[in-house]
Amino acid sequence: MRKNEVYWWADAPLAELERVPVAPASDVVIVGAGYTGLGAAITLARAGRSVQVFDKQHPGEGASTRNGGITSGNLRPSHAKLAKSFGEARATAILAEAKAAREDLYRFIAEESIDCDFALTGRFSGAGSPADYERMAREAETLNRTLGIEAYAVPRSEQRAVLGTDFYDGGSVRMDIGGLHPAKLHAGMLRLAVAAGATVHGETAVQGIRRDGEIFEVSTSRGIVRARDVIVAVNGYTDEADRWLRRRLVPVRSRIIATAPLSANLMGELMPRRMMCSETRKLHYYYRPSPDGERILFGGRDGTVAGDPDWPTENLRRAMIDIFPVLDTVEITHSWFGRVAMNRDMIPRIFTREGVRYAAGYCGSGVVWARWAGRKAAMQVLGKAEGGSALDFRPPPAVPLFAGKAWFMPAVFGWLTLQDRLASRAKARRRA
Repeated sequence: MRKNEVYWWADAPLAELERVPVAPASDVVIVGAGYTGLGAAITLARAGRSVQVFDKQHPGEGASTRNGGITSGNLRPSHAKLAKSFGEARATAILAEAKAAREDLYRFIAEESIDCDFALTGRFSGAGSPADYERMAREAETLNRTLGIEAYAVPRSEQRAVLGTDFYDGGSVRMDIGGLHPAKLHAGMLRLAVAAGATVHGETAVQGIRRDGEIFEVSTSRGIVRARDVIVAVNGYTDEADRWLRRRLVPVRSRIIATAPLSANLMGELMPRRMMCSETRKLHYYYRPSPDGERILFGGRDGTVAGDPDWPTENLRRAMIDIFPVLDTVEITHSWFGRVAMNRDMIPRIFTREGVRYAAGYCGSGVVWARWAGRKAAMQVLGKAEGGSALDFRPPPAVPLFAGKAWFMPAVFGWLTLQDRLASRAKARRRA
Protein backbone atom coordinates (compact mmCIF):
# COMPACT_ATOMS: atom_id res chain seq x y z
CA MET A 1 0.00 0.00 0.00
CA ARG A 2 1.23 3.46 -0.90
CA LYS A 3 0.40 5.22 2.35
CA ASN A 4 -0.29 8.95 2.13
CA GLU A 5 0.15 8.84 -1.63
CA VAL A 6 -2.82 10.60 -3.16
CA TYR A 7 -4.43 8.45 -5.86
CA TRP A 8 -5.44 11.50 -7.92
CA TRP A 9 -1.88 12.80 -8.22
CA ALA A 10 -0.82 9.97 -10.56
CA ASP A 11 -2.84 11.50 -13.41
CA ALA A 12 -2.63 15.13 -12.27
CA PRO A 13 0.59 15.83 -10.33
CA LEU A 14 0.90 19.00 -8.26
CA ALA A 15 2.01 21.94 -10.38
CA GLU A 16 5.58 23.19 -10.13
CA LEU A 17 5.16 26.87 -10.97
CA GLU A 18 7.98 29.11 -12.04
CA ARG A 19 9.19 31.06 -9.02
CA VAL A 20 8.70 34.75 -9.77
CA PRO A 21 9.35 37.78 -7.55
CA VAL A 22 6.59 38.92 -5.23
CA ALA A 23 5.29 42.26 -6.49
CA PRO A 24 5.23 44.95 -3.76
CA ALA A 25 1.67 46.00 -4.66
CA SER A 26 -1.43 44.60 -6.32
CA ASP A 27 -5.13 45.30 -6.41
CA VAL A 28 -6.04 42.08 -4.62
CA VAL A 29 -4.17 39.53 -2.53
CA ILE A 30 -5.72 36.08 -2.16
CA VAL A 31 -4.54 33.74 0.58
CA GLY A 32 -4.89 30.11 -0.54
CA ALA A 33 -4.59 28.60 -4.02
CA GLY A 34 -7.23 25.89 -3.80
CA TYR A 35 -10.65 25.94 -5.47
CA THR A 36 -11.77 29.00 -3.47
CA GLY A 37 -8.71 31.13 -4.13
CA LEU A 38 -8.49 30.22 -7.81
CA GLY A 39 -12.23 30.76 -8.29
CA ALA A 40 -11.76 34.28 -6.96
CA ALA A 41 -8.54 34.86 -8.93
CA ILE A 42 -10.10 33.88 -12.28
CA THR A 43 -13.02 36.25 -11.74
CA LEU A 44 -10.88 39.19 -10.61
CA ALA A 45 -8.10 38.82 -13.18
CA ARG A 46 -10.61 38.60 -16.02
CA ALA A 47 -12.14 41.83 -14.73
CA GLY A 48 -8.77 43.56 -15.09
CA ARG A 49 -7.59 43.51 -11.47
CA SER A 50 -3.97 42.75 -10.64
CA VAL A 51 -4.03 39.64 -8.45
CA GLN A 52 -1.45 37.75 -6.43
CA VAL A 53 -2.37 34.40 -4.90
CA PHE A 54 -0.25 32.94 -2.10
CA ASP A 55 -0.18 29.38 -0.79
CA LYS A 56 2.17 28.01 1.85
CA GLN A 57 2.13 24.63 0.05
CA HIS A 58 2.08 23.79 -3.63
CA PRO A 59 -1.11 25.21 -5.16
CA GLY A 60 -3.90 22.72 -4.52
CA GLU A 61 -1.84 20.51 -2.22
CA GLY A 62 -4.56 20.69 0.42
CA ALA A 63 -8.13 19.40 0.17
CA SER A 64 -8.67 20.59 -3.43
CA THR A 65 -6.68 17.66 -4.82
CA ARG A 66 -7.26 15.20 -1.96
CA ASN A 67 -11.07 15.02 -1.84
CA GLY A 68 -13.42 12.37 -3.22
CA GLY A 69 -14.53 14.37 -6.26
CA ILE A 70 -18.25 14.06 -5.46
CA THR A 71 -20.28 17.11 -6.48
CA SER A 72 -22.71 16.91 -3.57
CA GLY A 73 -22.91 20.51 -2.34
CA ASN A 74 -24.29 19.03 0.88
CA LEU A 75 -25.88 21.06 3.62
CA ARG A 76 -25.64 19.19 6.90
CA PRO A 77 -28.54 20.88 8.72
CA SER A 78 -32.05 20.01 7.58
CA HIS A 79 -34.37 22.68 6.20
CA ALA A 80 -36.19 22.72 9.54
CA LYS A 81 -32.97 23.25 11.48
CA LEU A 82 -31.80 25.97 9.09
CA ALA A 83 -35.16 27.73 9.47
CA LYS A 84 -34.94 27.53 13.25
CA SER A 85 -31.40 28.95 13.25
CA PHE A 86 -31.64 31.58 10.52
CA GLY A 87 -35.31 32.05 9.63
CA GLU A 88 -37.46 30.50 6.92
CA ALA A 89 -36.45 32.96 4.19
CA ARG A 90 -32.70 32.42 4.60
CA ALA A 91 -33.14 28.65 4.97
CA THR A 92 -35.01 28.48 1.66
CA ALA A 93 -32.45 30.74 0.00
CA ILE A 94 -29.52 28.60 1.21
CA LEU A 95 -31.12 25.44 -0.19
CA ALA A 96 -31.76 27.18 -3.52
CA GLU A 97 -28.17 28.40 -3.58
CA ALA A 98 -26.89 24.84 -3.18
CA LYS A 99 -28.68 23.93 -6.39
CA ALA A 100 -27.39 27.05 -8.14
CA ALA A 101 -23.79 26.39 -7.02
CA ARG A 102 -23.92 22.83 -8.31
CA GLU A 103 -25.34 23.88 -11.67
CA ASP A 104 -22.80 26.69 -11.94
CA LEU A 105 -19.93 24.24 -11.44
CA TYR A 106 -21.25 22.08 -14.28
CA ARG A 107 -21.60 25.14 -16.51
CA PHE A 108 -18.07 26.27 -15.65
CA ILE A 109 -16.54 22.88 -16.47
CA ALA A 110 -18.34 22.74 -19.82
CA GLU A 111 -17.76 26.34 -20.91
CA GLU A 112 -14.09 26.35 -19.91
CA SER A 113 -13.47 22.90 -21.45
CA ILE A 114 -11.90 21.52 -18.28
CA ASP A 115 -11.06 17.86 -18.80
CA CYS A 116 -11.72 16.53 -15.28
CA ASP A 117 -13.59 13.27 -16.00
CA PHE A 118 -16.90 14.80 -14.94
CA ALA A 119 -19.94 12.54 -15.22
CA LEU A 120 -23.44 13.32 -13.95
CA THR A 121 -24.00 9.83 -12.55
CA GLY A 122 -26.42 10.54 -9.72
CA ARG A 123 -25.85 9.68 -6.06
CA PHE A 124 -27.29 6.87 -3.96
CA SER A 125 -27.57 7.48 -0.20
CA GLY A 126 -27.97 4.34 1.88
CA ALA A 127 -30.36 4.29 4.83
CA GLY A 128 -28.95 2.93 8.07
CA SER A 129 -32.40 2.10 9.44
CA PRO A 130 -36.04 1.90 8.33
CA ALA A 131 -36.64 5.26 10.03
CA ASP A 132 -33.82 6.78 7.98
CA TYR A 133 -35.38 5.36 4.82
CA GLU A 134 -38.77 6.94 5.58
CA ARG A 135 -37.13 10.30 6.24
CA MET A 136 -35.07 10.10 3.05
CA ALA A 137 -38.17 9.21 1.01
CA ARG A 138 -39.89 12.35 2.33
CA GLU A 139 -36.82 14.46 1.57
CA ALA A 140 -36.72 13.12 -2.00
CA GLU A 141 -40.34 14.18 -2.47
CA THR A 142 -39.51 17.63 -1.11
CA LEU A 143 -36.56 18.03 -3.50
CA ASN A 144 -38.81 17.16 -6.42
CA ARG A 145 -41.60 19.48 -5.33
CA THR A 146 -39.67 22.54 -4.17
CA LEU A 147 -36.50 22.59 -6.29
CA GLY A 148 -37.38 20.43 -9.28
CA ILE A 149 -34.52 18.03 -8.54
CA GLU A 150 -34.99 14.49 -9.84
CA ALA A 151 -34.90 12.42 -6.64
CA TYR A 152 -36.62 9.23 -5.58
CA ALA A 153 -36.66 6.58 -2.86
CA VAL A 154 -35.17 3.12 -3.43
CA PRO A 155 -36.75 0.43 -1.22
CA ARG A 156 -34.50 -2.35 0.07
CA SER A 157 -36.18 -4.83 -2.27
CA GLU A 158 -34.91 -2.81 -5.28
CA GLN A 159 -31.57 -1.74 -3.83
CA ARG A 160 -29.35 -4.13 -5.77
CA ALA A 161 -30.36 -2.52 -9.05
CA VAL A 162 -28.46 0.55 -7.81
CA LEU A 163 -25.80 -0.84 -5.46
CA GLY A 164 -24.68 -4.45 -5.00
CA THR A 165 -25.29 -4.79 -1.28
CA ASP A 166 -27.94 -5.80 1.25
CA PHE A 167 -26.31 -3.70 3.97
CA TYR A 168 -28.74 -0.77 3.83
CA ASP A 169 -32.45 -0.52 4.59
CA GLY A 170 -33.07 1.02 1.20
CA GLY A 171 -32.09 4.57 0.38
CA SER A 172 -32.62 7.42 -2.03
CA VAL A 173 -31.22 8.64 -5.32
CA ARG A 174 -30.81 12.18 -6.56
CA MET A 175 -29.72 12.69 -10.13
CA ASP A 176 -28.21 16.18 -9.86
CA ILE A 177 -24.97 14.92 -8.28
CA GLY A 178 -22.00 13.46 -10.13
CA GLY A 179 -18.32 12.73 -9.90
CA LEU A 180 -15.10 14.25 -11.21
CA HIS A 181 -11.33 14.05 -10.88
CA PRO A 182 -10.56 16.71 -8.25
CA ALA A 183 -6.90 17.20 -9.12
CA LYS A 184 -7.72 17.63 -12.81
CA LEU A 185 -10.37 20.21 -11.89
CA HIS A 186 -7.79 22.11 -9.85
CA ALA A 187 -5.21 21.90 -12.64
CA GLY A 188 -7.75 23.35 -15.06
CA MET A 189 -8.60 26.19 -12.70
CA LEU A 190 -4.91 26.97 -12.12
CA ARG A 191 -4.36 27.11 -15.88
CA LEU A 192 -7.26 29.54 -16.28
CA ALA A 193 -6.11 31.78 -13.42
CA VAL A 194 -2.59 32.11 -14.81
CA ALA A 195 -3.90 32.64 -18.35
CA ALA A 196 -6.14 35.44 -17.06
CA GLY A 197 -3.11 37.24 -15.61
CA ALA A 198 -3.12 36.23 -11.94
CA THR A 199 0.25 35.50 -10.35
CA VAL A 200 0.23 32.38 -8.18
CA HIS A 201 3.01 31.97 -5.61
CA GLY A 202 3.41 28.45 -4.28
CA GLU A 203 5.35 27.61 -1.10
CA THR A 204 4.97 31.21 0.04
CA ALA A 205 3.25 31.54 3.40
CA VAL A 206 1.19 34.57 4.40
CA GLN A 207 2.35 35.49 7.90
CA GLY A 208 0.01 38.34 8.73
CA ILE A 209 -2.44 40.94 7.43
CA ARG A 210 -2.46 44.51 8.76
CA ARG A 211 -4.77 47.34 7.77
CA ASP A 212 -3.16 50.69 7.01
CA GLY A 213 -5.98 53.12 6.27
CA GLU A 214 -7.61 52.07 3.02
CA ILE A 215 -4.78 49.67 2.17
CA PHE A 216 -3.86 46.24 3.52
CA GLU A 217 -0.29 45.27 4.22
CA VAL A 218 0.19 41.54 3.70
CA SER A 219 3.36 40.00 5.12
CA THR A 220 4.58 36.87 3.32
CA SER A 221 7.62 34.65 3.71
CA ARG A 222 9.06 36.35 0.62
CA GLY A 223 8.17 39.97 1.22
CA ILE A 224 5.41 42.47 1.94
CA VAL A 225 2.58 43.31 -0.45
CA ARG A 226 0.23 46.27 -0.27
CA ALA A 227 -3.26 45.66 -1.65
CA ARG A 228 -6.66 47.35 -1.74
CA ASP A 229 -8.51 44.10 -1.06
CA VAL A 230 -7.73 40.77 0.59
CA ILE A 231 -9.61 37.47 0.29
CA VAL A 232 -8.74 34.70 2.75
CA ALA A 233 -9.43 31.24 1.26
CA VAL A 234 -7.59 28.73 3.43
CA ASN A 235 -10.49 26.71 4.92
CA GLY A 236 -9.21 23.56 6.72
CA TYR A 237 -5.60 24.73 6.42
CA THR A 238 -5.93 27.88 8.53
CA ASP A 239 -2.79 28.37 10.62
CA GLU A 240 -1.47 30.58 13.40
CA ALA A 241 -1.15 33.53 11.00
CA ASP A 242 -4.90 34.13 11.51
CA ARG A 243 -5.71 33.13 15.08
CA TRP A 244 -9.13 34.78 14.96
CA LEU A 245 -10.22 32.58 12.06
CA ARG A 246 -8.50 29.55 13.53
CA ARG A 247 -10.85 29.63 16.54
CA ARG A 248 -13.87 29.40 14.21
CA LEU A 249 -12.92 26.64 11.78
CA VAL A 250 -12.31 23.13 13.11
CA PRO A 251 -9.96 21.13 10.85
CA VAL A 252 -11.14 17.52 10.57
CA ARG A 253 -9.16 14.85 8.80
CA SER A 254 -11.02 13.01 6.05
CA ARG A 255 -9.30 9.89 4.71
CA ILE A 256 -9.81 7.93 1.49
CA ILE A 257 -8.61 4.46 0.56
CA ALA A 258 -8.43 3.00 -2.94
CA THR A 259 -8.77 -0.67 -3.84
CA ALA A 260 -6.60 -2.42 -6.38
CA PRO A 261 -8.24 -2.65 -9.83
CA LEU A 262 -11.29 -4.93 -9.81
CA SER A 263 -12.67 -6.98 -12.65
CA ALA A 264 -15.32 -5.45 -14.89
CA ASN A 265 -17.75 -8.15 -13.78
CA LEU A 266 -17.22 -7.40 -10.09
CA MET A 267 -17.50 -3.63 -10.58
CA GLY A 268 -20.69 -4.22 -12.54
CA GLU A 269 -22.09 -6.29 -9.68
CA LEU A 270 -21.13 -3.86 -6.91
CA MET A 271 -21.76 -0.54 -8.64
CA PRO A 272 -24.08 -1.30 -11.57
CA ARG A 273 -25.01 2.36 -12.17
CA ARG A 274 -21.57 3.82 -11.39
CA MET A 275 -23.21 6.23 -8.94
CA MET A 276 -21.56 8.28 -6.23
CA CYS A 277 -22.56 6.95 -2.80
CA SER A 278 -23.13 8.17 0.74
CA GLU A 279 -25.03 6.91 3.77
CA THR A 280 -26.63 7.86 7.08
CA ARG A 281 -24.27 6.19 9.54
CA LYS A 282 -22.90 8.63 12.11
CA LEU A 283 -19.40 8.48 10.64
CA HIS A 284 -20.73 9.53 7.21
CA TYR A 285 -18.84 7.22 4.85
CA TYR A 286 -18.80 8.16 1.17
CA TYR A 287 -17.56 6.17 -1.80
CA ARG A 288 -17.50 5.97 -5.56
CA PRO A 289 -16.00 4.17 -8.55
CA SER A 290 -12.76 5.65 -9.84
CA PRO A 291 -13.24 7.64 -13.07
CA ASP A 292 -11.92 4.71 -15.12
CA GLY A 293 -14.46 2.41 -13.43
CA GLU A 294 -11.80 -0.03 -12.18
CA ARG A 295 -11.50 0.75 -8.46
CA ILE A 296 -13.60 1.70 -5.48
CA LEU A 297 -12.53 4.81 -3.57
CA PHE A 298 -13.92 4.76 -0.04
CA GLY A 299 -13.73 7.68 2.39
CA GLY A 300 -14.74 8.86 5.84
CA ARG A 301 -13.60 10.79 8.89
CA ASP A 302 -10.15 9.84 10.14
CA GLY A 303 -10.40 10.40 13.91
CA THR A 304 -6.76 11.45 14.39
CA VAL A 305 -5.25 14.88 14.88
CA ALA A 306 -1.53 14.10 14.48
CA GLY A 307 0.76 11.55 12.90
CA ASP A 308 -0.35 8.94 10.40
CA PRO A 309 -1.16 5.67 12.22
CA ASP A 310 -2.44 2.57 10.45
CA TRP A 311 -5.74 2.12 12.29
CA PRO A 312 -7.79 4.76 10.37
CA THR A 313 -7.00 2.93 7.12
CA GLU A 314 -8.06 -0.37 8.66
CA ASN A 315 -11.26 1.23 10.00
CA LEU A 316 -12.17 2.36 6.49
CA ARG A 317 -11.36 -1.06 5.05
CA ARG A 318 -13.65 -2.75 7.59
CA ALA A 319 -16.45 -0.27 6.91
CA MET A 320 -16.12 -0.98 3.17
CA ILE A 321 -16.25 -4.73 3.79
CA ASP A 322 -19.42 -4.29 5.87
CA ILE A 323 -21.04 -3.03 2.68
CA PHE A 324 -19.20 -5.26 0.20
CA PRO A 325 -18.08 -8.49 1.96
CA VAL A 326 -16.64 -9.80 -1.32
CA LEU A 327 -13.83 -7.21 -1.02
CA ASP A 328 -12.42 -8.83 2.13
CA THR A 329 -9.26 -10.07 0.40
CA VAL A 330 -8.83 -7.20 -2.05
CA GLU A 331 -5.63 -5.17 -1.71
CA ILE A 332 -5.77 -1.52 -0.62
CA THR A 333 -3.25 0.33 -2.80
CA HIS A 334 -3.60 3.92 -1.52
CA SER A 335 -4.53 5.66 1.72
CA TRP A 336 -4.36 9.41 2.23
CA PHE A 337 -6.07 12.23 4.11
CA GLY A 338 -6.87 15.90 3.78
CA ARG A 339 -8.48 18.42 6.10
CA VAL A 340 -12.04 19.71 5.83
CA ALA A 341 -13.28 22.65 7.90
CA MET A 342 -16.32 22.52 10.15
CA ASN A 343 -17.92 25.47 11.92
CA ARG A 344 -20.58 25.80 14.60
CA ASP A 345 -23.29 26.72 12.09
CA MET A 346 -22.32 23.72 9.89
CA ILE A 347 -22.97 25.61 6.64
CA PRO A 348 -20.51 27.19 4.17
CA ARG A 349 -19.84 30.85 4.89
CA ILE A 350 -18.85 34.10 3.22
CA PHE A 351 -18.20 36.98 5.61
CA THR A 352 -16.17 40.13 6.17
CA ARG A 353 -14.12 41.24 9.16
CA GLU A 354 -12.31 44.57 9.28
CA GLY A 355 -12.47 44.78 5.50
CA VAL A 356 -10.99 41.33 4.82
CA ARG A 357 -13.29 38.93 2.98
CA TYR A 358 -13.42 35.29 3.98
CA ALA A 359 -14.88 32.23 2.22
CA ALA A 360 -14.65 29.01 4.22
CA GLY A 361 -16.32 26.32 6.30
CA TYR A 362 -17.57 23.95 3.59
CA CYS A 363 -18.04 21.07 6.05
CA GLY A 364 -16.73 18.43 3.66
CA SER A 365 -18.59 19.60 0.54
CA GLY A 366 -16.05 21.96 -0.98
CA VAL A 367 -16.06 20.50 -4.50
CA VAL A 368 -19.22 22.49 -5.18
CA TRP A 369 -19.09 25.21 -2.53
CA ALA A 370 -15.44 26.35 -2.62
CA ARG A 371 -15.25 27.72 -6.15
CA TRP A 372 -18.74 29.22 -5.76
CA ALA A 373 -17.83 31.03 -2.54
CA GLY A 374 -14.55 32.29 -3.98
CA ARG A 375 -16.33 33.67 -7.02
CA LYS A 376 -18.94 35.36 -4.81
CA ALA A 377 -16.22 37.01 -2.73
CA ALA A 378 -14.56 38.24 -5.92
CA MET A 379 -17.83 39.70 -7.18
CA GLN A 380 -18.15 41.59 -3.92
CA VAL A 381 -14.67 43.05 -4.42
CA LEU A 382 -15.80 44.17 -7.88
CA GLY A 383 -18.96 45.72 -6.43
CA LYS A 384 -21.18 43.47 -8.55
CA ALA A 385 -24.71 42.50 -7.60
CA GLU A 386 -23.79 38.88 -8.39
CA GLY A 387 -21.78 38.89 -5.17
CA GLY A 388 -24.97 38.58 -3.17
CA SER A 389 -25.32 35.26 -1.35
CA ALA A 390 -27.51 33.65 1.28
CA LEU A 391 -24.24 32.43 2.83
CA ASP A 392 -23.00 35.98 3.40
CA PHE A 393 -23.81 37.11 6.93
CA ARG A 394 -22.17 37.23 10.35
CA PRO A 395 -18.93 35.27 10.91
CA PRO A 396 -19.35 31.84 12.48
CA PRO A 397 -19.02 31.98 16.27
CA ALA A 398 -15.82 30.85 17.98
CA VAL A 399 -15.63 27.28 19.24
CA PRO A 400 -15.22 27.21 23.05
CA LEU A 401 -11.91 25.88 24.39
CA PHE A 402 -10.52 25.60 20.88
CA ALA A 403 -7.49 27.40 19.50
CA GLY A 404 -6.70 25.49 16.29
CA LYS A 405 -5.95 21.91 17.33
CA ALA A 406 -9.04 19.68 17.36
CA TRP A 407 -8.04 17.93 20.60
CA PHE A 408 -11.60 16.68 21.08
CA MET A 409 -11.87 14.81 17.75
CA PRO A 410 -10.66 11.41 19.03
CA ALA A 411 -13.42 11.49 21.67
CA VAL A 412 -16.01 12.60 19.10
CA PHE A 413 -14.88 9.86 16.72
CA GLY A 414 -15.11 7.29 19.51
CA TRP A 415 -18.63 8.38 20.42
CA LEU A 416 -19.83 8.24 16.82
CA THR A 417 -18.19 4.84 16.37
CA LEU A 418 -20.01 3.52 19.45
CA GLN A 419 -23.35 4.78 18.12
CA ASP A 420 -22.73 3.07 14.78
CA ARG A 421 -21.84 -0.20 16.51
CA LEU A 422 -24.97 -0.12 18.64
CA ALA A 423 -27.07 0.61 15.56
CA SER A 424 -25.39 -2.28 13.73
CA ARG A 425 -26.26 -4.68 16.54
CA ALA A 426 -29.85 -3.47 16.56
CA LYS A 427 -30.01 -4.04 12.80
CA ALA A 428 -28.65 -7.58 13.19
CA ARG A 429 -31.31 -8.37 15.80
CA ARG A 430 -34.02 -6.88 13.61
CA ARG A 431 -32.99 -8.97 10.62
CA ALA A 432 -32.43 -12.20 12.56
